[in-house]
Amino acid sequence: MMQVHSCRPQGSGTALLRGKQASLGARPVVTSLNGAVRRPAARPVQCSAAPSQAFAGGLQAQVRRGSFHITQAAADAYAKSQSDGDDDSTPANTPVSTPASSGAPSTPSEPTKDDAAFNRQRWIAFLAMFTGYASFYLTRNSLAFTAPTMLEDKALGLDMTAVGGLTSILPVAYGFSKFLSGVLGARTSPRILLAGGLAATALVNIAFGMSSAYPLLLAFWGLNGILQGLGAPACARFLTSWYADKERGTFWGFWTASNNIGGFAAPILAGTAASMYGWRYGMFAPGCVALAVSVLVLIFFKDTPESSGFPAIDAGSKKPAAKDTSESSGKAEEKPGLLKLLVDNCLKNVYVWLFAIAYFFVYVVRQGVTSWFIFYLKDKGVQNAAVQVSGLELGGLLGSLSAGAISDHLVRNNDGSKGNVGLRVQVVMTYAALTAVLLGAFWAAPNIGWIQWIIVAAVGFALYGPQMLIGLCGAEVVPKPAVSAAQGFLGWISYLGAANAGVPLAKIVQTYGWNAYFASLAGACGIILLLLAPMTNLKSYSQREEEAQAKAA
Repeated sequence: MMQVHSCRPQGSGTALLRGKQASLGARPVVTSLNGAVRRPAARPVQCSAAPSQAFAGGLQAQVRRGSFHITQAAADAYAKSQSDGDDDSTPANTPVSTPASSGAPSTPSEPTKDDAAFNRQRWIAFLAMFTGYASFYLTRNSLAFTAPTMLEDKALGLDMTAVGGLTSILPVAYGFSKFLSGVLGARTSPRILLAGGLAATALVNIAFGMSSAYPLLLAFWGLNGILQGLGAPACARFLTSWYADKERGTFWGFWTASNNIGGFAAPILAGTAASMYGWRYGMFAPGCVALAVSVLVLIFFKDTPESSGFPAIDAGSKKPAAKDTSESSGKAEEKPGLLKLLVDNCLKNVYVWLFAIAYFFVYVVRQGVTSWFIFYLKDKGVQNAAVQVSGLELGGLLGSLSAGAISDHLVRNNDGSKGNVGLRVQVVMTYAALTAVLLGAFWAAPNIGWIQWIIVAAVGFALYGPQMLIGLCGAEVVPKPAVSAAQGFLGWISYLGAANAGVPLAKIVQTYGWNAYFASLAGACGIILLLLAPMTNLKSYSQREEEAQAKAA
């Protein structure tokens, strides 16, 4: 233990203490228990024989790296005592109140965005989320690259129809899973959802590889579709907790890019393993990788800033908000039930419905492009059609990142007169209109390989922007506890749209030809614009809350 005496630099104490934040420039004189006095080299220090009573009563100090940091209250009290003529009237050697001497815990300074610790923890958690969600795509797409070798395994006795049944059951299960997982995930830790869901889907992939009976294969792959829905709601809750309005679009775009990374890695990992060692290893390899990644997610992924020792993020800033030290903050907030959360914040929210229906048509266009472009090119006589459509994912990656960055730029420069969500909606509408134009360009393009590749990449760029941003808009129009439910609802509706890009578009192509196909996709883009038009100035939930609080004050 040490005793710390109140000290100040000669001739400078009054001037310093009258500042907004006074900090005594000299190091304290420290007396140890054995009586030895340590005086660090510094400018001359005079221990006050009698600081004022007001100063002694109001001073709250803490010793940091050898210097005193005095609070505003202490400085004001001392300045007042000087103006009243009450200078140096306290008994000598009055000890300074410190955490060690008073027994009261010190209040740490609030971390900000610039704190290295906060930034480091946020990046670590984000990279864990990014890697985890990319690994979901490994276990989701593994069948697509092992199915050809499964057909070659005569012991299985599978034909194209059987493989088609396997590939059809996953999106159906996945669509309903996104809805259910979103609602249930509102009451579950995102860390447990992401790590647990990834580990479970990894084990299902391994179990699929160990099976031979078709009913088991069908059951395992349907279960895989259900488990796949656990990933997105967890990531959405993480992003709304760790990132403020002005930066969330950029990082939402980064997260969406994990789809492209996982989709790129799946054929390399699963396809290579299947071709070299057999179809079972094409399932084992993604399963083992995903299982290992789930452990890393469990270790490094953090739900919220609070779970890492930081205060919550302010909605409109990039830094943690100040901790609420009021008496009410210690009371547990009553949480609404899952059904009430879904009904009040999603099913009764007209904006969520508008975004959901727009999402439906975004996925009609997306699935219509990814599933039918290759058939269109083959019908035109293009031999390497797969190469021509390979630019779709690359363009989509750039489109997601750019849409998020542009919308964040608009939000950062918003003076408060415009709605943050409305600014993002304007970006979505621009990209949707560009998609319609590029669809027409692709339809009219000549059979020149590099021209077709560039246009396909441009279509991906324009199309993946709305796909990413509509999900973010849906998350920002509801309170944080309902983000997971909103994402689940939007995801369910979007996959209904993807399902309607199959048989309906096939009938259109067979009955009316490719001209009608392109007209249908362009019409879907037009419907998206009409649905979003009323929301071009829509304010986020946090903006509406701030306005309500300002009016009530």
